[in-house]
Amino acid sequence: MASHERGFDTLSQFLTRLEREGELHRITAEVDPMLEASEIAVCALREGRSKALLFENVKGSRFPLAMNVLASDRRVELALGAHPESLGESLVHFAEQMLPPKPKQIWDAGKPMISRILSARVRRSSLDIARTSLQGSDLNELPILQTWPEDAGKFITLPQVFTYDPKSGKRNLGMYRIQIYGPAETGMHWQIQKGGGFHYHQAEAMGKPLEAAIAVGTDPALLLATIAPLPEGIDEVMFAGFLRGRPTQMRKGNSISIDVPANAEFIIEGMVPPLERRLEGPFGDHFGHYSHAGMFPIFHVRAITHLSKPVFAATVVGKPPMEDKWLGDANQQILGPLARLIHPDIESVWAFYEAGFHNLLGVRARERYAKEAMKAALGIISDGQLSLTKCAIVVSNTVETRSFRALLRAIRDNFDSRYDFLLLSNTAMDTLDFTSYTMNMGSKMLLDATEKLSATSSGGKYPDRKPNEFYSRTGKTPEDPKNLNFKILDWKIIEEVLLVVKIANDNSSQTVPLKTIGREVLEKLIADSNIEKLPKGIKIIAAVSEDVDLSSEMETIWGIFTRFDAARDVMFTRSTLQGISPIHEGIMGIDATWKPGYPNPCVMSEEIIQRVDARWKEFGFR
Repeated sequence: MASHERGFDTLSQFLTRLEREGELHRITAEVDPMLEASEIAVCALREGRSKALLFENVKGSRFPLAMNVLASDRRVELALGAHPESLGESLVHFAEQMLPPKPKQIWDAGKPMISRILSARVRRSSLDIARTSLQGSDLNELPILQTWPEDAGKFITLPQVFTYDPKSGKRNLGMYRIQIYGPAETGMHWQIQKGGGFHYHQAEAMGKPLEAAIAVGTDPALLLATIAPLPEGIDEVMFAGFLRGRPTQMRKGNSISIDVPANAEFIIEGMVPPLERRLEGPFGDHFGHYSHAGMFPIFHVRAITHLSKPVFAATVVGKPPMEDKWLGDANQQILGPLARLIHPDIESVWAFYEAGFHNLLGVRARERYAKEAMKAALGIISDGQLSLTKCAIVVSNTVETRSFRALLRAIRDNFDSRYDFLLLSNTAMDTLDFTSYTMNMGSKMLLDATEKLSATSSGGKYPDRKPNEFYSRTGKTPEDPKNLNFKILDWKIIEEVLLVVKIANDNSSQTVPLKTIGREVLEKLIADSNIEKLPKGIKIIAAVSEDVDLSSEMETIWGIFTRFDAARDVMFTRSTLQGISPIHEGIMGIDATWKPGYPNPCVMSEEIIQRVDARWKEFGFR
């Protein structure tokens, strides 16, 4: 298959380009797919060895395995033929020029963008692309990983699942965890807010099985489109054509009636019957913890086909940084600017990979009247995947939303707990979020850190606000936080506003404790009687567990935002009711300690760590 200047037709073609660019590391030594391969991939990233990995000799399989393929900014840019940010801005500019459409505006938008738009068309493949059927359709022949010690078993980590609406015929492409139950049976982890799950629920209501196909190892554009947070009803396959600069080639499946990508390295075809469930999980996931087990539909394999010399693709998710950082950030850079078209009062949004993306969102908004920015934020966190956001921090148009410290400085200068905190309880949350102890349910909070104009300077649009007495009292007689409570092991102040305290682990045997050690410590720290002893300017205190490295900003963000439920674990110096509306005053406390009843964080077993360390040079690393 010929190479192209922009875009790739197959994963193998992309790997060939990466090797030519010095971006591929081949490992010829035998590697075990049970934990060993994932530990190698994780260690390579954490040591700064950013090349893609190709395992040529995987124990128990005749197929090579590719990992960390898009785990660098350079490889993402190679995959797209452009920086994702410039692609996103060009897409928005083109869309703006089209409203209303005029020939000169369309021409001025530029031929490259027009070419990409036209490439979004989907084509039935006219090429005779040879595909081989895997005899016996046995999943055990594939180099499928177990990534963490407490996983329920092996699962396909980069599955691209194709389904079609049983009524309208509209296609959906999404990535859902595929646990291996047997040689021809898997789980189908259709989480909340997933298009494939919507198709299945409709088919199930009709009493019909749903045909599905799992592609493993596609060109990078189709992979990025699979995980893109597109609005419901937008075809991911068409979006892949836009990213690639050429239409996606599709063909009818061998054993099912739906279309599948002609150039995928592997295609696993099958059916998901109605009213059939099985326990799925637990598995280590991108929040850095094991997700809870739950009952999910079952996928029955009918056929497996592959290209003549296929490469199986896999990834690892867990405590950041992992490959999903680059995948998620690329999609944000491409699609984030589109938020301006849907919400004109929004200037930018940014989800932090350090918090598992869904747990922390920065929102930059215009404000022409009191609380317009909060109105805008409420709109954006009601859209698609952003509806699963746990914490949104809203800032003015001069603040960089991608900087955690910039968000904190905005809180330092503009946030007042009495006026600027909004709690939304009993809402839908990410299936992987475990902090409310109830799957798919939880709470979220919004912090308004925009600049507030006075009533005089704004022509009366903004009400004047009385100074917060609690904030002005901090720092009068400051003490070392360790002296305020013996359970504080370490502490750190970030941007003069956030105090993070590390708390001794809670070894309680209670499944769901009534009050954690973290909450006890926080209630004392933020109490009225202790305000003057706190460092000057502190507005938020977050309690984290012993496993959080406070010297690492990435790990601090992870340790805070993946381990609290807003309704359960946030508190203030004083909270009262005005009618049925709560009024919060003083210092905010966030109990982000690991709590009994939470799943464990993802940690590799010492045996595997030592085995990989001992073989490190054998894998070609120095």
